[in-house]
Formats: sequence, C-alpha cells, structure tokens
Amino acid sequence: QILKQRPVLLIAAVSSRHETAIDEWTRQAAEKSWGSIAIESPMFVFDQTSYYTPSMGTDLKKKLFSFENLIDPARLADTKILSNRWEDEFLRENRFPEVRPLNIDPGYLSEAKVVLATTKDRDHRLYLRDGIFAEVTLHFKKGVWESSRWTYPDYQTDHFHAFFTRCRNYLRQRYLE
Repeated sequence: QILKQRPVLLIAAVSSRHETAIDEWTRQAAEKSWGSIAIESPMFVFDQTSYYTPSMGTDLKKKLFSFENLIDPARLADTKILSNRWEDEFLRENRFPEVRPLNIDPGYLSEAKVVLATTKDRDHRLYLRDGIFAEVTLHFKKGVWESSRWTYPDYQTDHFHAFFTRCRNYLRQRYLE
C-alpha cells in the first residue's frame, strides 16, 4: 500500500564571503518564495573545506535557515532549481570578483533525516529530475544525528546538529497542530 507522505521542513544552507548576500539578499528572495523563516542559525565560519575557495574566495560564512511553510518532499528538485536561479541572479546584479559569490543549498528535514539537493551525481545520490539529485546527509537515531561516510564536515559539527534538533522539534510540534 502506498502511503501519503507527511510534509517536511524546508531548510537552506547559504554560503558566501559577503554577509549581506546571506542576511539580506537571500533572506529576501527565500521569504518571498518559500515563506517566513521559522528558525535560523548564527553565522558560522565555513572553513571545513577549501573546495569552494577557487570559485567563492576565502573567509566564507554559512548560515542555516528553516521555513514555516511545510512542503511536500517531492518539491525538493523545484527548490534546488529555484535556488540555482537565485545564485545566477545575484551574480548578474552584483559586482564581485568571485565567479560564484553565493551558494544556496536547499534541502528538507523530516523526523528521521536531513536530505540535501545537489546537481552533482555520486554513488550515494538518487536522481530526482532535471539534473537534480538528493542525498540523505544525516539521519536521526536514538536521539542523535548520525553522519554517513559522505556527510560534509560542517554537517557533522555539534552546531549543525543543534540547529537540526531545534528544527526537528519545531517540525514535531507542527505535526501536533
């Protein structure tokens, strides 16, 4: 029997070396399309990898957002396609030396997992549509978030786990409403 899936909490991780790109530009675009922000993290220093340095520069920051409007998990590809358009729009509207001054990574959180959308195919990612893949980045087991071999280093930190626990509690409360 095929069961109807519960809605999930839309999340986004936003990276840039330009804090206004995160706290102003992306916030405005995201709230206009995805609704009000329910929970946001502090601004983190994003120095766990040098992967983005050639395209985004150094001294990167990252902030996590979750949104009040719950979504159908089948909409994940739509959110990634839209966030990629926003990145292109931001690049066109602003004059920064980086080829990619803004990175927006949407995903969703359920009671059991954190799923991220990506355009990069790897062995552990499932194809959704239109060049978009999904991966389970973290899963919730026995009261804690657990990583997988492919989980990004920043998603393995206590700061991120604390944010996702707040989001999970928020989602569970929303299910009771």
